[in-house]
Order: sequence, then C-alpha cells, then structure tokens
Amino acid sequence: MKGLPELKRSLNTRYVIVFGLSFMAPVTVFSTYGIAIDRTHGMIPTAYIIALIVMLFTSYSYAKMVQVYPTTGSAYTFVQKGINSHLGFLVGWVILLDYLFSPMISALLFGIMVNAYFPGIPIVAVIICFIIAVTTINIFGIKVAANVNTFLVIFQFLFIMIFSLLCINGLLAGKGTGELFSKDPFFSPDVNINNLLSIVPLLCFSFLGFDAVTTLAEETKNPKKTLPKAIYATTLIGGLLFVAATYFAQSIFPNFNAFKNPDTVIVDIMIYTGGNFLNSLFVSVVVTSATASAIASGGSGARILYAMGRDNVLPKRIFGYVSPKFQTPIFNILLIACVAMSAVFLDIATATSFINFGALFAFTFVNLAVLIHYFVRQKQRSPKSIILYVLLPLIGTGITILFMTKLDIHSLALGITWMTVGFIYLLYLTKMFKERPPELNFSEQKEEFDVKLVQ
Repeated sequence: MKGLPELKRSLNTRYVIVFGLSFMAPVTVFSTYGIAIDRTHGMIPTAYIIALIVMLFTSYSYAKMVQVYPTTGSAYTFVQKGINSHLGFLVGWVILLDYLFSPMISALLFGIMVNAYFPGIPIVAVIICFIIAVTTINIFGIKVAANVNTFLVIFQFLFIMIFSLLCINGLLAGKGTGELFSKDPFFSPDVNINNLLSIVPLLCFSFLGFDAVTTLAEETKNPKKTLPKAIYATTLIGGLLFVAATYFAQSIFPNFNAFKNPDTVIVDIMIYTGGNFLNSLFVSVVVTSATASAIASGGSGARILYAMGRDNVLPKRIFGYVSPKFQTPIFNILLIACVAMSAVFLDIATATSFINFGALFAFTFVNLAVLIHYFVRQKQRSPKSIILYVLLPLIGTGITILFMTKLDIHSLALGITWMTVGFIYLLYLTKMFKERPPELNFSEQKEEFDVKLVQ
C-alpha cells in the first residue's frame, strides 16, 4: 500500500453532514407522498416519526462502530471486524444494492421529470447526459462533489421552508384544517396498524444518508469525532424535515380520499398551496435533488467498492485503484455510472425493489456488531455498558428485523437472489470456507492513520 495513491482527508463536519443530507435528498419526501398517504390513512408524519426512532437506534450503532473502525467500508467494515469476515463480506455485498442502484433511480426520476415537461427531448438522452454530468463531478474529487451538493441541499431547504410558509398562510386563511396545530395528521381512528408499519421500510430508505456519511471516513478530518456528530445530525435534521413537510402537506389538503392518482397527489397539493409558482419551483428542486442524491450515492458506492478492492475481496487492480490526479476511486465511479445506465430499461417500481432489503439487512448486523465488539470481545459489562452495548443494539436489531418482514415480495425476492449470488462468490473466494476472505490489516492501517495525525 505504501507509495500508492490514497484518499485525501479534506472534509470537515459541515461538508460531511451536507453529503449525508444530499444522499437523503430531503424533497424526496414529496415523491413518496402519494404512496404513503393511502397506506397510512393520512398519518404520514407518524410513519416518519416511527422511522426516525428506528433509525436513531441504528445510527447510534453506526456512531459506535465508526469510532473503532474509521475506514471507508461502512457496514462492510463494521460487520467484518466486529463480527465475522464472512458475514462482513455478505453485508458489504448486499448493501451494494443500495449504492449501485440509487444513482440509477435518481437518473430515472430525473429523466421522467424532464421528459414530462419537455416531451420533445428523448428520455434516454436526458438520462445519459445526467449520468455523464454526475460521474464527472464525482471523478473530480470529493471536495468538488461536496461543494456542488452544498448548493443543491441549500436549495432543497429553501423550498421546504417556502412550502411550509405558504401552507401556514393558507391554514391561517382557512384552507385545509384551518389550524396551525392539529392532531389529525398524527392520528386517524381508521388507520390499519399493519398498513402503517408496512410503509415504514420504504421511509427508512430515506434515512440512508447516515450510512453514506461513514463511507467518507478516510476523507474526513478527525473522523472519530467528526463522523458520530455527522451521523446523528444527518438523521435528526432529515427526520425533522420529513415530519414537518408531511405535516403541512396533510394539514393543507387533509382530504386524501379526493386524490385519484397517487403519482399526481403532490402536484395537486403544490398547485393548491402556491399555484403555478410553487409547482414550477417544485419541478426545479426535484431535478436538483436527484442530482445531489446521485452524486452522494455514486460517491459512497465507489468508496465501498474501494474498501472491498483494497481488501482484495474484489480484484484489487481495478476496485482498489485510486487516481493519482483526482485522488478518487475512478474505476468504481465509472462502474456505478454503467449500472446507472440501466435506468434506460427499468421502471421506478422495479428499481426501488432493489433498495430496501440491502439497507435493513446491513442495519441489522451493524446493530449486532456493537453488541459483539463491546460486550462480548471488549468485556464491557457494567450496568451502563449493558444498556449501551446490549439493550440499545438489540432494540435496533429487533426493529429492523421486524421491518424486513414487512417488505413486499419483490424486494425480498430480489434481495435474497442478490445475496445468494454473493454467497456463491464467497464460497469461491474462500475455497468452500477453507480460507478466510481477504481483509484489511486494520492495526497497520490504524498505525499509518495515527502517524498522519501526529504529522
């Protein structure tokens, strides 16, 4: 490893938080509104509160593990080092579903939106141009990507603020519930609890930004302190934005039974709330949020592939390569761009089916990694430690397993199929489990990291 190009530590806390939020793309809360409003019987804010609580348990586990293993592999590294190298490989393999296909979903959403307003432009051409632009930004370096995403995230914040203010103005004028504070968006006596819980896994995907944050461990200054702060901040800020946006949307247009087409629900709300001005602004922000999310997810996926390539789990010459000029894993970025091109052939329903299984599978084992690392191996067994390293991770594990059972059949089938392919590759890699999978010697890497800090 010595003498080879490495990732460059250039990010501070603000950039890392922005990176996580850009992956989350806060305005996607409106993209899932039509689906969620029916399933939750008008209780989307409550569903997001449940998702936020679930994700706080898991983000706690991520924060604890990144303090011990501040490397770019995220869940792959945490489970590999915290539990078992074979299981770590499978977790890394499965979470790749999210990072490989998230840019493709962003490209597809971008193409659909642009084509809807400019039907003369072929959707294929829009998708290709979008992927080329996002890939170029990621190749130029993490600092360039972070700067671009800062602007795009600010735009999303401003839009949600404008939407909320227009909703408040409408409510004061007697629109919707006619009340600034109402319990109706949080509780409906007609809600089916199973339907409410079934939508939570889809909403949990919106929080994946805190996982993306940990993939920047080797490009962040003082990651052991910076990353836990960024993980909690990303989760809480995103969760509060989701709850606020859906509360105002539900308050200003409470009669969700009046919607005929789930795909156009949010457009109806935007026009009702702020006319063509707000609707046009909404189109603009959806387009930019797709860009920000694609940059963040593509960059994160490239770094997980880099971690697996550096460990020689994947061919090192390709996946473990860092460009000397740009100090980015350029081959991985290009590979993700090629996968994103599949947006030309897929629809949204099929594309999103790939995502949720990978996230919940990884969350489950990162929670367990905290228990095994701190309680079992480090023998931290005081009453306080039992709460921190047994009770909290087990609650996180139980909740994520529960929501895995709520996934639709397509998500389960595609996820299990992908995991089976990974398991077969693992059998080949380990010669039928006769050998351990290749992995990074963390003690050596930690010594190099400490030397850099001293210097």
